[in-house]
Amino acid sequence: MSEEMEGAEQKGDHALQDEKRKGGIRTMPFIFANEISEKLAVVGFQANMISYLTLQLHMPLAKAATTLTNFGGTASLTPLIGAFLADAYVGRFWAVTVSSIIYQIGMISLTVSAIMPQFRPPPCTSNQNCMEASAWQLAVLYVSLLLTALGAGGIRACVVAFGADQFDESDPKEKTKTWNFFNWYYFCMGVSMLLAVTVVVYIQDNVGWGLGLGIPTVAMAISVVSFVLGYRMYRRLEPSGSPFTRLAQVVVAAVRKRKLPMVSDPSCLYVNEEMDAPISLSGKLVHTKQLRFLDKAAIITEEDRRQPNPWRLSTVHRVEELKSVIRMAPIWAAGILVITASTQQYTFSLQQARTMDRRFSPASSFRIPPGSMTVFTMLAMLLTITLYDRALIPLARRFTGLDRGISFLHRMGIGFAISTLATLVAGLVEVRRKAAAAAAGILNDPSTIVPISVFWLVPQYALHGVAEAFTSIGHLEFFYDQAPESMRSTATALFWMSISVGSYVSTMLVSVVHHYSAGPGGSNWLPDNLNRGRLEYFYWIITLLQLLNLVYYAICAKFYTYKPLQLRRRKEEEAVELSSKV
Repeated sequence: MSEEMEGAEQKGDHALQDEKRKGGIRTMPFIFANEISEKLAVVGFQANMISYLTLQLHMPLAKAATTLTNFGGTASLTPLIGAFLADAYVGRFWAVTVSSIIYQIGMISLTVSAIMPQFRPPPCTSNQNCMEASAWQLAVLYVSLLLTALGAGGIRACVVAFGADQFDESDPKEKTKTWNFFNWYYFCMGVSMLLAVTVVVYIQDNVGWGLGLGIPTVAMAISVVSFVLGYRMYRRLEPSGSPFTRLAQVVVAAVRKRKLPMVSDPSCLYVNEEMDAPISLSGKLVHTKQLRFLDKAAIITEEDRRQPNPWRLSTVHRVEELKSVIRMAPIWAAGILVITASTQQYTFSLQQARTMDRRFSPASSFRIPPGSMTVFTMLAMLLTITLYDRALIPLARRFTGLDRGISFLHRMGIGFAISTLATLVAGLVEVRRKAAAAAAGILNDPSTIVPISVFWLVPQYALHGVAEAFTSIGHLEFFYDQAPESMRSTATALFWMSISVGSYVSTMLVSVVHHYSAGPGGSNWLPDNLNRGRLEYFYWIITLLQLLNLVYYAICAKFYTYKPLQLRRRKEEEAVELSSKV
């Protein structure tokens, strides 16, 4: 008997050691290599796509801007599908792998359409008007963009959560590394985006779109290979069933028992740790007093004792899962307008840059490509992340005692305030740009370069970068930390969904402004000739909306209740206790 116990103990030790060998820092090169290559592919065509649409496909500016924001919105909505499949059925590893392949197909299609002339309208000539792309040429473009949007669904929803999964949050040493991971994940993403908006955009503008899109396509292939190479080293969590089904079961059970009186003692509510084990590996959620109506789903009746039914009876843990999601919703909504503001960098701010003097100096012949102006956003973001991780966090720990320095709610609030300042500055710079155009007498000549340096746009781009370093990383931390453990892919998808909604809000604002600012002769605030427009008014509308949003967020953050998690003991501690008993 003792030999059997000894053999079982040895097997348990081997399994524990095998589990400890997986995950951790050693997996980061594979995950970061995937992220760098994938972002090079994404940003490599997205940053300058408005130039492709207006110069190669001859789309009007407003239509091109709307097309891009709609595509960005769709690409940020599909993560909900990828998250559902990952959490419920296939796991995060396979969701990322398959989605990357779909994305690759879309990139190949887009590159082929840029190389072959039959997929584009003929070039403009001096004696004829520019012919806009035909319906079937646009159809090829939209199918390519749709494939990349579908592929982005699994990648965006799962890569961040999968990377954070490589650290054991029940281990105090590794939990600190989890928050560092978010900073360095975003840093690697920023480096890749920096390469995209400099090298790749320059090639697109000065060499050709075939090569300019071919490089991101090759980068996407590299990302797939690098991610798969780390297969044996990853800590892969098994899917735990549809989270949406569990949430629906809680709602249905609560509605069915709505007439039952609430129990006076919360300890009498239904708890089943064995049933919840697959969805609570790190710890269980404990009862909270908020949203008490949902607690009725966990009241045990005689019928429940005879024949338990998840559509009539839910555990406290599952009820608290739904409560956590509901509590996160107001914070999630606050991030939408920040995205609305930042999307202008890739549309109207880029068009501002196209009209300005893009030389480094009056004697220089090199001109900065308009799509490369976001390099200042990337540089500001990278510098902010580095200073935040290396200087601000250690300093803040002395005062707050928090591992991450400041809470993610404070971090997001700082980002919201800086984003508001960025759009205010953008409006002021547009006033200065138009004054220079008026002084030069070229208000009616949009083809002539306005005698004002493009470096006037640097403050607004840089402020957006600083804001993103605070807001986006804080948002990711918030969703990963506060989401139920079994729904972290879904929570990350909510982050991307806020980007989706923000892009659609941008589209809506452009449409509304076009409609209500229309004047005689078809003029409006956002014409193709920005010199005769009122782009500064558009920026100031966004500034006002962001100010109201900042007040709303401050109220939501003040009254937010953090997820009540009771951590489980680590496997190593349980093994030591078991061996001491043996």
